[in-house]
Amino acid sequence: MGTMSLPSVPARKQQLLLCLAVLLLAGAASAQAQKHNAVFNFGDSITDTGNLCTSGKPTEITFTQPPYGETYFGTPTCRCSDGRVIVDFLSTKFGVPFLPPSKANGTDFKQGANMAITGATAMDAPFFRGLGLSDKIWNNGPISFQIQWFQQITATVCGNDCIRYLRDSLVVFGEFGGNDYNAMLFGNYNPDQASRYTTKIVNTIIRGVEKVVAMGARDVVVPGVLPIGCFPIYLTVYGTNSSADYDSLGCLRKFNDLSTFHNNLLQAKIARLRKRYGRAARIMYADFYSAVYDMVQNPSKYGFNAVFEACCGSGGGKYNYANSARCGMQGAAACANPADHLSWDGIHLTEAAYKQITDGWLNGPYCSPPILHS
Repeated sequence: MGTMSLPSVPARKQQLLLCLAVLLLAGAASAQAQKHNAVFNFGDSITDTGNLCTSGKPTEITFTQPPYGETYFGTPTCRCSDGRVIVDFLSTKFGVPFLPPSKANGTDFKQGANMAITGATAMDAPFFRGLGLSDKIWNNGPISFQIQWFQQITATVCGNDCIRYLRDSLVVFGEFGGNDYNAMLFGNYNPDQASRYTTKIVNTIIRGVEKVVAMGARDVVVPGVLPIGCFPIYLTVYGTNSSADYDSLGCLRKFNDLSTFHNNLLQAKIARLRKRYGRAARIMYADFYSAVYDMVQNPSKYGFNAVFEACCGSGGGKYNYANSARCGMQGAAACANPADHLSWDGIHLTEAAYKQITDGWLNGPYCSPPILHS
């Protein structure tokens, strides 16, 4: 084998300059790929930005009353938080306005829309009727309806050229499943019984993802469900005197096991979608569970002083939650600094928590792969 001579100094300089140029071009291409022309969101109360209130702000719904919205907007906006929610932070990141509710008439949806509506489920109403749980579903906005709203909107903004338009958009599909389990768990089903329907719920979510991809979506974020066993509402309603029912942090084991079971199955189904679509679509799993659980486990890392106590309400006790004294009801008040708390009203999170979760979705580690890719 002959000896290999090193390139001359000028030649090596040219090679370095060429490599630098390639890296700069790659970086520019990546940055360009992140400039989504629109953001479209599906889901429930975690990301609803006003669909339930498009015909007004019904006073019987607590989150249309102060102190909801106090942190950022200064007034209730039909968001179930003290301020912004995840999709608000995503919209800001990609330079589009806060997403208008899809049910708002006469609205420009060119830069995106929000199909999420409080109370939404993955499954349609007949599923719950079959389980004897019709009274637990108070709002009919399941995945099938939200996809119809999406189809109506895209018909107006991109007409016959939606494949190209949606290729440059970001679609967040969920969280779905939380209210399906809420209906069962507050309808006398235990977590083990509810888990028998997880496959149906997850399959419905996956079919929804397939539909938006078929319409042209290429960057799709699919969130899992949250660790419900760490939430004040569940800790209050289903708390026991047995330490065996709790994990080392103080969360209810069986309820978190249900969330984990759902998320594991959802991730497995997403992995199959990735194999099927290859480079034709980028399907991202957003890990709500790990993000929130890490906040419970390491509150000081995120600036929280309280993770189990709801900031807003008048329930008192360890969790400050009572169904008859919820945030927005007469006599209820918010804590002095919501940013100190993980939980806003015992059911939903604070703006501060949603900001932290969004950062974890954009850059990792709580989205696989991260939304911002290189």
